[in-house]
Amino acid sequence: MWTIAATWCMALEGARKGAEILKEGGNGADALEALITDVENDPCFTSVGYGGLPDAEGHLRLDAGYMDGTKMVTGSVMAAEGFASPFRIARSLSAYKTNTVLCAEGAEKYAREHGFEEKEMRTESSQQRWKDSLEQDTQSAYRGHDTVGAIALDEEGNIYAGTSTSGLFLKRPFRVGDSPLIGSGFYADSEAGAAVATGLGEDLMKGCISYETVRLMKEGLSPQEACDRAVSELAVRLIRAGSEPGDLSVVAVSKDGHTGASSNISEFSFVFADCDHEPEVYLVRKEGHCSIYEKAPEEWIRDYMMRHNKR
Repeated sequence: MWTIAATWCMALEGARKGAEILKEGGNGADALEALITDVENDPCFTSVGYGGLPDAEGHLRLDAGYMDGTKMVTGSVMAAEGFASPFRIARSLSAYKTNTVLCAEGAEKYAREHGFEEKEMRTESSQQRWKDSLEQDTQSAYRGHDTVGAIALDEEGNIYAGTSTSGLFLKRPFRVGDSPLIGSGFYADSEAGAAVATGLGEDLMKGCISYETVRLMKEGLSPQEACDRAVSELAVRLIRAGSEPGDLSVVAVSKDGHTGASSNISEFSFVFADCDHEPEVYLVRKEGHCSIYEKAPEEWIRDYMMRHNKR
């Protein structure tokens, strides 16, 4: 029994690569890396990795996180610049007992010392988008900050979670959202399951939403019930505090391979595959306090890929 799941349609090709590893009985961490690095390396997806969204100064500073739910080890990098895969660096850091969360120059120094690939991650397209946006209202430029968050459960019952993102477009330099923060952007516990989040980090952090989703699964809720409750309760709490909730979306996988997804936005997609199902894109739809999902139509997927200049 194995399962792989990830946020957004952009993870489809990566999920196919990860699924092939899991089909052959491979390690879930390797499957997770195959998925996330596929998105990181594709300049068509402008919210992650190469060709990602620059900050207000035009720099591309990347965040990533990784967790092994069996060994309960983690690694994170924040605001790292000039390296091809922040996720690989984050995974590497999980090998240590201390110093597993590094930021900015510290993360870059570690990556350089350990031979990670250095690369100019800005593209002509991403820099032109930054230049064109300098005159825009900052808040409107924050749209389109889709994190890739992924979960892999392998045949040995080990579950892993990870994230990678360039964060908010035109963010303040060195701003960090939920994605590299353990318990907010991602969390894994092989005794219960794993969850990953995407949306407005400043709000997702307030609910430690990935940890909360896993905690609810540990209490006996299904992944779908856990996702729905975590998203709904955080949104309600923010409203009660007088705040309009930003985008809140969560995907979860339980220790037995079942999947759930919930969102407070009108169009949220995720990718899922297991030993009985090939990788497919699903669309999440809100119905009251619950979410339901169904396979995305082929024309929707084609339109998504066209919007990202994928042919």
